[in-house]
Amino acid sequence: MASNDAALIELRDVSKYFGTVIALNGVSFAVRTGEVHCLLGDNGAGKSTLIKILSGVHAPTKGEFLVQGKPVSFASPRDALDAGIATVFQDLATVPLMSVARNFFAGREPVKGWGPLKHLDWDFINRTTREEMARMGIDVRDPGQPVGTLSGGERQSLAIARAVFFGAKVLILDEPTSALGVHQASVVLRLIAKARARGLGVIFITHNVHHAFPVADTITLLNRGRSLGSYAKGEISREKVLEMMAGGKELVDLEAELAAMSQQAV
Repeated sequence: MASNDAALIELRDVSKYFGTVIALNGVSFAVRTGEVHCLLGDNGAGKSTLIKILSGVHAPTKGEFLVQGKPVSFASPRDALDAGIATVFQDLATVPLMSVARNFFAGREPVKGWGPLKHLDWDFINRTTREEMARMGIDVRDPGQPVGTLSGGERQSLAIARAVFFGAKVLILDEPTSALGVHQASVVLRLIAKARARGLGVIFITHNVHHAFPVADTITLLNRGRSLGSYAKGEISREKVLEMMAGGKELVDLEAELAAMSQQAV
């Protein structure tokens, strides 16, 4: 469950313009320790732009971005990582032909020895990879196996375990279940629950209501760059969320149009 502590991150009335195009308009929400906050929206809702603001790729045009109550202005994704905000994108940023262990420590490989005798600390690398993956519920018998041999859910586990190990306080997951089957999607949802249990704030970005509801504590709905509100999961039904995402009036109009076409065909 989410705590009552100050928000880990918070957006206040954030907008993003690209010339005359309004990608986001007045979006506000907060994420707390031990909370899974689902951002739900269909294609074109503004999810991608929001991810890029949270991960330091774009700066907001208007509004405030706060980390643990302090306003921030990230100049790069490195700034976001240094603030404890880790983003796992859909492509996972893994190299299929490299080993699980090398992917886990990519760019941060621990070494031992001095001067020309420095070399990678393979004992630490392999042991840590195996232990951190096990904490996420994945048994990696051989950390030297190529990442390409892992399933989609196991690759998500690797990306999440790596982010947690390197100090993430907020984990942003970009459509992690979109390309997965039912079983692998359930693996990822369990990973999200495990990350919450370890005290992280998790932002789960998805367009799939049925994947959001099992793990969500809070839901923010996006539609065409605007927020339709934030709700505790118990305050809103799946049916209402689907209606708001799709646009209730549009569905009613479509139903009436199809009924009329059917009558004309008769």
